[in-house]
Amino acid sequence: MKKIHIIEDDKGIREELSILLENAGYSVIVMDIFENASEQILAEKPDMVLLDINLPFKNGKDILKEIRRSSQIPVIMVTSSDAERDEIISMGYGADDYITKPYNPTLLLLRIGNIFKRMGAGASLETAHLGNVVIDFRRSIISDEGGNETVLTKNEMLILSHLYSHLDSIVSRDELMTDLWNNSEYLNDNALTVNISRLRAKLADAGLTDPIETRKGQGYILTKGK
Repeated sequence: MKKIHIIEDDKGIREELSILLENAGYSVIVMDIFENASEQILAEKPDMVLLDINLPFKNGKDILKEIRRSSQIPVIMVTSSDAERDEIISMGYGADDYITKPYNPTLLLLRIGNIFKRMGAGASLETAHLGNVVIDFRRSIISDEGGNETVLTKNEMLILSHLYSHLDSIVSRDELMTDLWNNSEYLNDNALTVNISRLRAKLADAGLTDPIETRKGQGYILTKGK
C-alpha cells in the first residue's frame, strides 16, 4: 500500500484529505507539528508528499528545497494561491505537480495516480550514454566524464528518458506532456518549460553543450551533444 504524507496546517482540510486518500486505498501520515518538517518527512520515508505552501515556521517551497537536497520523493504542492509565479517556483524547486485549493478530489486522485504510474514506467531503462555522459535511469542520476554525479528530479528523468527513446527525432511538447501527466489539459504549459530548462542546465554542467534543441513550432530533439 502506497504511503502519502499530508503536510497541511488547516485541520479540516487535513481530515478531508485523509478520508479521501484512505478511501482510495492509500496509507496516510498526517503532520500536525510543523517545526522541522523536512526532517519529519525524510524520517517517515513516504511514497509521496502533499505539501502546502503556506505553513507555520517555514514556507512549503523552502521545505521542498530542503527535501530535494537528499531525496526524490514525489511531491505535489497544494496552495490556496492561484498565482502562476508560485507554480513556476515550485516546479523550479523540484515539485512533481501542483494543485490549487479548493481542489477537485477526482483531479487530485488522478494526479496522484499518474505520478505513481510514471514512477513505474521509468524503471524500464537502466543505463545509457549520451556523449561522455552516463545516464542512470534507475537512480535518476547523470555522471560526467570524471564520475561526478548529478541527481535529476523524476520529471527531469522522465523527460530525458522519453527524449532518449526518440534520439535524433523531434518530440512535440504535447507528446511530452501526455507522457508525463497522461492528460495534458491538467498541466500548465509553464511546468514543462521549467523542467526542460533545469534539465538543459544539468546536462550542460555535466559537459554536454546544447543536447536538447528547440525546433520552433515542432518541439524538442535530443542529440548526442557537442
